[in-house]
Amino acid sequence: FPPPPLLMMSAHLHATSGGRVFAMRVLVIIDPPSSLRPRSDTSVALMDECLLRGHSVFVCEPQDLSVRENRPCAEVHQVTAVNRETAPAVTLAHGTEILPLSRFHAVLMRKDPPFDTTYLQATQILEYARGQTFLMNDPRGLREANEKLYFFRFPDLIATTLVTRKMDEIKAFQAQLGGDIVVKPIDGFGGSAVFHVRPGDSNVNAILEVSTLGGTRWVMAQRYLPEGKKGDKRIHLLGGEPVGWLKRVPAGDDIRANLAAGGSAHATELTDRDREICARLRPHLIADGLHFVGIDVIGDYLLEVNVTSPTGVQAVSRLYNFRLEAKIVDYIEAHAPRVE
Repeated sequence: FPPPPLLMMSAHLHATSGGRVFAMRVLVIIDPPSSLRPRSDTSVALMDECLLRGHSVFVCEPQDLSVRENRPCAEVHQVTAVNRETAPAVTLAHGTEILPLSRFHAVLMRKDPPFDTTYLQATQILEYARGQTFLMNDPRGLREANEKLYFFRFPDLIATTLVTRKMDEIKAFQAQLGGDIVVKPIDGFGGSAVFHVRPGDSNVNAILEVSTLGGTRWVMAQRYLPEGKKGDKRIHLLGGEPVGWLKRVPAGDDIRANLAAGGSAHATELTDRDREICARLRPHLIADGLHFVGIDVIGDYLLEVNVTSPTGVQAVSRLYNFRLEAKIVDYIEAHAPRVE
């Protein structure tokens, strides 16, 4: 099970450096603040934990980034309060200000997929903040680690998989496997547009047309894993080490276990195979600056490596009655530059 319960953090607890109080300025790059879900979004938990410790928290969206006088900047709102029960999840101060990213001790890129042109160019702007602030996750790593493709670095850990835009290739792949496959877009998240294609399915052409957008979008086709009906595991890795985990169980006949798609969260344990998978990923994640990720595992197989905005932290904290967000903010404090 996860580590023993952590003490509830109170507002007077700050990070310390050299015996002095060290209050950080943290920027969280997110989707529109009004879209945040108070009881489920990990970004909400992280901002709440930072405020409890006396840190200053700011938010912006990717399009609020800019480069001014050769310095990467952001037009930011300061967060004055976080509500983890009812919307709105965050209360913002009136007005915005444009600040260089070097003014922040940590910048957390927490924008949900898809990884589109705006996201790509945002990571390119963030490159110019390298060495000036702690970037979580590293923009270079974010560009390299497509959540559906990163696992091809570990072919012995994954189920039989095909990535293509061509519908006839997917049909041939299904026939080769002799039956069930799962098809999903490589830029999806939260269980969106995931299809279970069965042998003899009369809707297979329609499913593949929708999935590939008529052959214009890459999709992933994977061998269907029957054990997935009993659920999958979301394992959070921090600095490459597992720090929190839960089992996600699909609702009814749905094949998707994602909490955002109606799955339910349950306590579980890590198996030796789970730990083996984590250990194999660790050096690669560290090398790519992927400090905080969420991996999905079914049975013995690695399914995804979620790097853009891993979620599930609030669910883990409730299941085990400890604050996983506190461990994550500890990590941010440890890596943030000690500057005023």
